[in-house]
Amino acid sequence: MESIETGQYKIHFNNNCTKELNAFIDTSNFSKLFVLVDSNTHNACLPYFLSSLETTLEIEIIEIDNGEEHKTIDTCVGVWNALSELNADRKSLIINLGGGVVTDLGAFVASTFKRGIQYINVPTSLLAMVDASVGGKTGVDLGVLKNQVGVVNTGAMVLIDTEFLNTLPANELRSGYAEMLKHGLIQNEDYWNELLDLSNLSLDNLDQLIYKSVEIKNAVVTEDPHENGLRKTLNYGHTIGHAIESLFLEDSNKTTLLHGEAIAVGMVLATYISNKLLEFPSEKLDIIKSTMIGLFGKVEFHDEDYQHIIALLKFDKKNSHGNINFVLLNNISSPEIDCIVNNELILKAFDYYNS
Repeated sequence: MESIETGQYKIHFNNNCTKELNAFIDTSNFSKLFVLVDSNTHNACLPYFLSSLETTLEIEIIEIDNGEEHKTIDTCVGVWNALSELNADRKSLIINLGGGVVTDLGAFVASTFKRGIQYINVPTSLLAMVDASVGGKTGVDLGVLKNQVGVVNTGAMVLIDTEFLNTLPANELRSGYAEMLKHGLIQNEDYWNELLDLSNLSLDNLDQLIYKSVEIKNAVVTEDPHENGLRKTLNYGHTIGHAIESLFLEDSNKTTLLHGEAIAVGMVLATYISNKLLEFPSEKLDIIKSTMIGLFGKVEFHDEDYQHIIALLKFDKKNSHGNINFVLLNNISSPEIDCIVNNELILKAFDYYNS
């Protein structure tokens, strides 16, 4: 597959990854290489990745704990300290090998250590490949509040090798699939319909679908790099979805939801609201609901959850001037940004989801 040019860096795929990475390291005069992993990717992905590196540079491995609950400033402090103790300097390179937690946090660490050193993201989860691979968003959570602290700073390149997908359990693959479905809903109805045809899904087909998702997100980010308009559409389903994800992180009595599982609920709710406010077609709404619940199952909510979720909405990054801003759909591939939604309609959306 051809590399995708983003304007500031390139995204390389599969067989091109090794060649491009080794050529970049060979010509860049780095002082030292650091590979950031979590406790999962250290065992499942690092040996394969290191086997492809051709360099005489010293390589240091830094490991963080796995999971969204560790995407925090405290973890960053640990990595910053490790870099200092291992004599990292401004000509060091950090390679972030992992899912979205590793790539978001590692890119933030690199962007702030010694006021910024170069980094490369090597996403190993489907979610990170189709989401974190484009756009240069870095950051960490503030408690259970998602991505509250960070900067926009692009890396030197992104390497997407779908060989890493063989290390993932089925629920992690589904979590990434939710973001791909979102790309279809906001930008390309043909792509949405192609994603619905799971009967023909193979690894080769998945490679092409991943490539298409990256193309879609890249086109959006290229047109609106600073999220003044079009890029906001990538948050479809995320306003409520992130609040749901935060609730399930916060409540020790609940099983933590993967990002895609929470966003799938958010997309059903946002589409119901779209139906009521923007006349999104009812028959397509029902297809979206059945698709999301069919893939991800139905999340169980208790009566006390709803007001808590509504309270968490005020922390969404898209909010401004005291308003909670939703991304809604006039139709598939026809999004509307900065939509104001009242709490009563949000509760009715939950009723629709639960029915």
